[in-house]
Amino acid sequence: MGWDAQPLVEAADERPLIERRAVVRDGFYELQARVVIERVARTAGIAQRWAVSPYRGCVHACLGCGARGGHRRLGLDAGRDFDSRVVVKPNVVARLRAELARWGGEPLAVGVSGDCYQPAEETYRLMPGVVTALAEAGVPATVYTRSPLVLRDAALLAECGVRVAVSIAFVDERIRRAVEPGAVGAQARLELVASLVEAGVDCRVLMGPVLPLLSDDSDQLAATVRRIGQAGVRSVEPVVLRLPAGTRSWFGAWLGEAHPGLVARYEELYGRDGLPSPAYEERILGQIAQLCRVYGMRCGPGEPEPREPWFGQLALV
Repeated sequence: MGWDAQPLVEAADERPLIERRAVVRDGFYELQARVVIERVARTAGIAQRWAVSPYRGCVHACLGCGARGGHRRLGLDAGRDFDSRVVVKPNVVARLRAELARWGGEPLAVGVSGDCYQPAEETYRLMPGVVTALAEAGVPATVYTRSPLVLRDAALLAECGVRVAVSIAFVDERIRRAVEPGAVGAQARLELVASLVEAGVDCRVLMGPVLPLLSDDSDQLAATVRRIGQAGVRSVEPVVLRLPAGTRSWFGAWLGEAHPGLVARYEELYGRDGLPSPAYEERILGQIAQLCRVYGMRCGPGEPEPREPWFGQLALV
């Protein structure tokens, strides 16, 4: 039998899973989600057990982001792919409404798999629909973000009673440039907090992640809490760095290059589950709690109170 008579074998498609399933548009991966309310990983360190995230991946490129491992399930890496290949769920609002129709009312986090106000939101504008759906269902929700873009929706967030938690882990710009290279600086976030409070938004600060041996000394913690208090918020939720799979390898590679003398200490502090030593975490959270009392702020996760379903203002016809 000649070579041209051999049976044809279809070549295997070796592209990453996301590239085989998604539509690539303007540099974003659009993927129709089958489920949008997802369980929050135990290692996340936030109060909510469930979350909805319009985007997966984040151009803020925070080295310690605990969501990095999710990109591996898409056939991408937890490092630079997470920072540059952002997955968009264009049907998130429709799916969220369907799931909320049978939801038990448990509080939800918004933006755990990627900042929900990162630059992709300027293009897709998914958050107004998400906020409205949550308010109409009367489900308590907290939006987690580092981005000033959230101010665009300040009036809606205030009207709907959706809480915003702005992440400000430290006020040292040298650390921020190293570990949060794509995010705005601490001063811009402090100004953002003040603007949200002025706009009537229920706003708090997520003081995390606190970085062991990098941003955890007494002077750094005191400076951060003091400036948060000056921004006008009354509640702080501290979180010590978590290092789940994916995050651990990416953060560890940076740590080994930038601070090789700290690698052994981190190995002592963190177990296989990615959680910090309980003794260390208790000490840091205790210090922050004491500082919060000094500056008249509550310390801890807390949850927004359940609300009656919100129906918005009826249009006059």
